[in-house]
Amino acid sequence: MGRIAKTPTPPYYAVIFASERTEEDRGYGKMADKMVELASRQDGFLGMENANDEGLGIMVSYWDSLEAIQRWKENAGHQAAQERGKSGWYQSFALRVSKVESDRYFEI
Repeated sequence: MGRIAKTPTPPYYAVIFASERTEEDRGYGKMADKMVELASRQDGFLGMENANDEGLGIMVSYWDSLEAIQRWKENAGHQAAQERGKSGWYQSFALRVSKVESDRYFEI
């Protein structure tokens, strides 16, 4: 997967997850890789982008429908990762869902 997701013609949805991490890793990296793999096999998944800088992480995942986002939210493996995040990996986090009405992609 490239660093910038190549998404289809809108409309589609973006789930924006911003987080501040705790100091300890305790398996976070392995779980993050597992979640990328799991999400990429989920019906309705379109792509993902991720950036981290000094404890602040932003992950944007793209989905073809609100129903696909709901199925991802209810995925048992994803729910287990969420619980671990709440109990030890994150100091704080925010989750936002947006409908993408327009996009442009440029390669130079």
